[in-house]
Amino acid sequence: MTTKVQKPLTGRTVLIITVSAFSVIIGVNLTLAYQAVATFPGLETRNSYVASQNFDADRKAQLALNWDAAALMTGDTLRLQIRKDGLPVQAHIQSAVLGRATNVSDDQQLDLVFDGQDYVANIIPASGNWNLRLVAQAADGTPFRQRMIVKVMQ
Repeated sequence: MTTKVQKPLTGRTVLIITVSAFSVIIGVNLTLAYQAVATFPGLETRNSYVASQNFDADRKAQLALNWDAAALMTGDTLRLQIRKDGLPVQAHIQSAVLGRATNVSDDQQLDLVFDGQDYVANIIPASGNWNLRLVAQAADGTPFRQRMIVKVMQ
């Protein structure tokens, strides 16, 4: 029968184990921090103070439009519905960007076409959480800005 001789646990071994464990933890934290910063979509506005000066007036004007907007994704088609009192609204779409909530690498600039009821655009479909960032203008010049969660219909 063979007997194993166990080496004593020395301070050097404990130090190597401790340094290795903390190296892994710090390495993972640094990697996650880098990924979080590298995929951050950026600033909404260059100067938040200037943007805040007109925020309440712009919000009040947008609410006065009484528009309801919703976006639906079916297959490779996105439908944007803008309604006022249940009736379709035709607005001047200045920009419509379909993208992820957390990064801009998958953003798609949409070319929306009004079909008499809704705005329709072809998209590159993918699963996941999608947002539509819409900037439009009413016939009277009132700006309409909204970020909406896109509902994926099967």
